[in-house]
Amino acid sequence: MKSEKKIKIVIADDHPIFRNGLRQVIEEDKNIEILAEAENGIKALDYIRQFNPDVILLDIDMPKKTGLEVLNELKDSGKEYKAIFLTVYADEDIFDEAMELGISGYVLKDSAVSDIIECINKVYEGHYYISPSVSNLLINRDQRQMKFKSEQTWQELLTKTEKQILAYIAGGHTSREISELTGSSFKTIENHRANISSKLNLRGANSLLKFAIENKDKINF
Repeated sequence: MKSEKKIKIVIADDHPIFRNGLRQVIEEDKNIEILAEAENGIKALDYIRQFNPDVILLDIDMPKKTGLEVLNELKDSGKEYKAIFLTVYADEDIFDEAMELGISGYVLKDSAVSDIIECINKVYEGHYYISPSVSNLLINRDQRQMKFKSEQTWQELLTKTEKQILAYIAGGHTSREISELTGSSFKTIENHRANISSKLNLRGANSLLKFAIENKDKINF
């Protein structure tokens, strides 16, 4: 269900043709309002600070400041923003860095026209959205963080409840939402998340989310 309040966004991308095409798609949704468009990272920072948008769309590769640098600078300011990265890169290292910076959406440009509206709405509602075209990247990612190799091993480490929690995480649900869906307390869900991370030897704020997404088709409970 769409919100009665318009979702206010800022777009930052240095390619005018792509930016114009993106604007045309977004403007078809009357629930979304574009506040400003920036063609480089410095202007993006200025507009974000000026307009305080609900969601920001950032091209990773921009002149003056990259999308990664923009988000890192915003993070250092202590203010949290719901951010979506637009990129031509299906690259593991860039994806990892983006996740560590706390992005909520990751969309490849070749699928942006079909994905962007759903992505903006999902991110605004507090969910994560990863472009389906990135799925192969996630499935094939090297499991460097894990001490064990086989799929069977990690499945055996988790209880049925923990695997259910992992499935909800893979679906983009927050701890608060999982609490409501399962009837468990928020604290209980947070404890489950901590236990899962400990069992799987996962470190970092978004490592559990990344693991859940890349293994969502393998979760059995």
